[in-house]
Amino acid sequence: MPRAVRYDRYGPVDVLYVADVATPAPAADEVVVEVVAAGLNPGEIGVREGLAHAVWPATFPSGQGSDFAGHVVAVGSAVSAPPIGTEVIGFTNRRAAQADYVAVPADQVTPKPAAVGWDVAGSLFVAGTTAYAAVRAVGAEPGETVAVSAAAGGVGSLAVQLLRHQGVRVLAVAGEANHDWLASLGAVPIAYGKGVEGVEGVEEQLRAAAPEGVDAFIDAYGGGYVELAIRLGVAPVRINTIIDFPAAKKFGTKSDGNMSAARADVLAELAELVAEGRISAAVSATYPIEQVREAYTALAGPHSRGKIVLRMR
Repeated sequence: MPRAVRYDRYGPVDVLYVADVATPAPAADEVVVEVVAAGLNPGEIGVREGLAHAVWPATFPSGQGSDFAGHVVAVGSAVSAPPIGTEVIGFTNRRAAQADYVAVPADQVTPKPAAVGWDVAGSLFVAGTTAYAAVRAVGAEPGETVAVSAAAGGVGSLAVQLLRHQGVRVLAVAGEANHDWLASLGAVPIAYGKGVEGVEGVEEQLRAAAPEGVDAFIDAYGGGYVELAIRLGVAPVRINTIIDFPAAKKFGTKSDGNMSAARADVLAELAELVAEGRISAAVSATYPIEQVREAYTALAGPHSRGKIVLRMR
């Protein structure tokens, strides 16, 4: 029987289980994809714990996951492309990616370039489109200086690379264990500071690294970085946070994220950049679907580089 990650009530990681389910049939405008890899995203933890119920209420039993990559195995009557057998990268808005099979509208998949591995492909959508939206929001120009918090994470590391691809100087705030890697991407590493959120001491480092000022700021961490950007003199219209929505409202900054760029053409553009070696998407660990609890435990643990991926096959 095909398998899918499920949970029947809000709660900690222990509510997750793998269920036997029926293979989905495609609607007229859909394709069915046999999933090879599906990425995990931090936001899924809050949804599963019920913290996002007011915005994204669950209907139980609920599935999980948006990102996936796999093979098209069935197409609806109104679908002309992609054909059966195509390797694709895609996304679902139905919390259904962490499964052996997923049915999605045909316009939510794009062909997977041969040079892009399954694990990277299966974890590219949310992090990639979020980074894409954040970079677009701050409107950085070649030669400008942009700071990025949580720069070694799944979103932050892609934002760093997209900025560098545009000829931007990047100040990358991250743990020291990731500094050499970020430097290899062409960024200027900035160490996390002291305090609960790690903000204390960062301002001084950023001012020293950019004595002429920081032009824009991408916050992928929260907890005080929007306020820090304001203190640095960055215009609110050139600050984008993907997590600190109260601060965005307070200071009038932008908060563009995944939904601002959640399209197959954006996903195709990102995949092509990966295939060409212009950007890379780091995967820190992979787990079989049966170890979904362990995978989410790792995701909620100490900050790691890149993405965590579930493997179906």
